[in-house]
Amino acid sequence: MPKSDSANSIRQLRSGSSLPQHVAVIMDGNGRWATQRRLPRIAGHSEGVKRVRELVSVCAEKGIKYLTLFAFSSENWRRPKLEVKYLIELFVSALDEELKKLQENNIKFRVIGQIDRFGENAVRKIKNAEALTRGNDRLALTIAANYGGRWDIAQACAELARRAQEGKIEVDAITPELIEASLSMHDTPDPDLFIRTGGEQRVSNFLLWQLAYTELYFVPILWPDFDRSQFDLAMDSYVARQRRFGLTGEQIEAIRQA
Repeated sequence: MPKSDSANSIRQLRSGSSLPQHVAVIMDGNGRWATQRRLPRIAGHSEGVKRVRELVSVCAEKGIKYLTLFAFSSENWRRPKLEVKYLIELFVSALDEELKKLQENNIKFRVIGQIDRFGENAVRKIKNAEALTRGNDRLALTIAANYGGRWDIAQACAELARRAQEGKIEVDAITPELIEASLSMHDTPDPDLFIRTGGEQRVSNFLLWQLAYTELYFVPILWPDFDRSQFDLAMDSYVARQRRFGLTGEQIEAIRQA
């Protein structure tokens, strides 16, 4: 069943947890981190994988249920071919290395995006990892790869258009809830907290629909330097905020006490 904006908002207000249940991250700054150290850009990406490993561990420890990472955008194909090739190879090798740990730590893994372009080997390993970890429920780790928020919305609308053409739904019956039910993350609560490292202050075509009421946190720290202490600062910032979802402060308090 699709989740409505109001139901999702009430769920978050009544959850009783001060920490976010879903964190989404744009891991920006790998290349600049390497350049500052006179290293090849690929060295920054390798270092960034270590931070991913640490963040997954920290989220699991804190009881955060969903972590979504923007690993490769649909625009990243414009980068130098050698760097793109290395990024794909790094993703596959990291998956090989971490799959056993994901299973041992009860972590569910999946990838959203147009993954076919990564090649048969990568697709096969992604599907295998998703199948092996499907029943895990400690933390749901989602990797957005060859993903774009506009593509996500467009493919959802195309699916609804096909259903309307086949007479399965009426055009006038298409609602935000129906669109949301056709998105890549239709079965996942919207992010509570969005983090972007590297100093840029934009969402860069990431989860455009899902970030409508998400708290945004931008930090100048480059991704390879975004360690546990930096994540704790992001949590502190989140906890200090009052999420209203269009309501008044008094209404929020009444909902929490109900």
